[in-house]
Amino acid sequence: MFKKLTLFGLTMGLVGLAYAQKDFEKNLQKQLILAKDGATITIPAGNYTLQGSLSMESKKNVTIKGKGMDKTILSFKGQTEGAEGLRISNGSNITIQDLTVQDAKGDCIKTMNIDGITFKNVKVEWTGEPKETNGAYGFYPVSCNRVLMDGCVAIGSSDAGFYVGQSKNIIVKNSKAYHNVIGIEIENSLYADVHNNEAYNNAGGMMIIDLPDLVQKKGGFIRVYNNNLHDNNYRNFGPKGNIVSNVPSGTGLMIVACAHVEVFNNQMSNNKTANTLIGSYLATQIPIKDAQYYPYPTAIYIHDNSYTREKMLPTQENPLGLVLAQAFQDNAPDIVFDGFVDPNTLGADGKIKPEFQICIRNNKNARFVNIDAAGGFQKINTDATSHDCGREALKPTKIEKKSSK
Repeated sequence: MFKKLTLFGLTMGLVGLAYAQKDFEKNLQKQLILAKDGATITIPAGNYTLQGSLSMESKKNVTIKGKGMDKTILSFKGQTEGAEGLRISNGSNITIQDLTVQDAKGDCIKTMNIDGITFKNVKVEWTGEPKETNGAYGFYPVSCNRVLMDGCVAIGSSDAGFYVGQSKNIIVKNSKAYHNVIGIEIENSLYADVHNNEAYNNAGGMMIIDLPDLVQKKGGFIRVYNNNLHDNNYRNFGPKGNIVSNVPSGTGLMIVACAHVEVFNNQMSNNKTANTLIGSYLATQIPIKDAQYYPYPTAIYIHDNSYTREKMLPTQENPLGLVLAQAFQDNAPDIVFDGFVDPNTLGADGKIKPEFQICIRNNKNARFVNIDAAGGFQKINTDATSHDCGREALKPTKIEKKSSK
């Protein structure tokens, strides 16, 4: 008569499906609370609706494993308790793999203060048309060390699909982001390799940024390579007032107020406003109250990338797009620098000292512009000669395994 379902050893007919879902949630949360160090929590294939956040705290060497990205689906649509879908804090060597988390009220997966967090073949998404009421972050590791994201997918975030903040030793690879405001964001973080990812149909494909008023200052030593950042022309649906709402739709890669960033061997194409944007936080015109914050981009090296751009107007919903459209109509340059320079980095000759230079070299089909935002856009300049320099390559980021006893 009724098809039977088995959930964590619980078998019942479809008539009891609502109870099965409730028991599933209760049993899964219980396993997360009681998991011993070294445990593997296996979630069967199925589409499960949960009412409240799942949480795990102070665990070591625990794996949470589904049966496949499109086979084990945890849906938080209609969530009534908590904000995150899954929240993990204060642990070490935690792995989440082979599952999907959908439609959380807030962030889909948030991890805090974890030394060794791995996401493998995990999808996070908000279903339906992307909108500003979606959660801010899909993947949200913050204040973590040794962060690995591999083979993952992020869709529909109203801030960033992949976000890593105030963390160290980070690798984001082989992953895909679309229909987010920002596809991939590294914020106030040190030592990161972001490579072999695809970001498309976001408002902005990728952002490397430092922001004020955060505990960890001065991120950097970040390598961005072998990525395909294309067609990031989706509307910016970030909530008004959030800083992400200032991101121009049509941006492939943004580097803002960060130092020691190397960008190479990427394909950046058909991002209508700027395939690459290098800027200072000063361009936001938001007052800076953090005395330790440094708002300028320095020691940036953009080299050996491939650029293509069809003729299309930059966004008309952002001041940067309007300036570019007025100056270049439908043929804006690929690499856009806002022109803010720290006067303390200038030598006696008035030129930027080598250790602080933004170097741009050996890029295919790349056209450059300094839009002189610092001077009110009065001296827009397409001469890249002052940026024709090289820098020493950054060292790869390695995530070494540590035992947790």
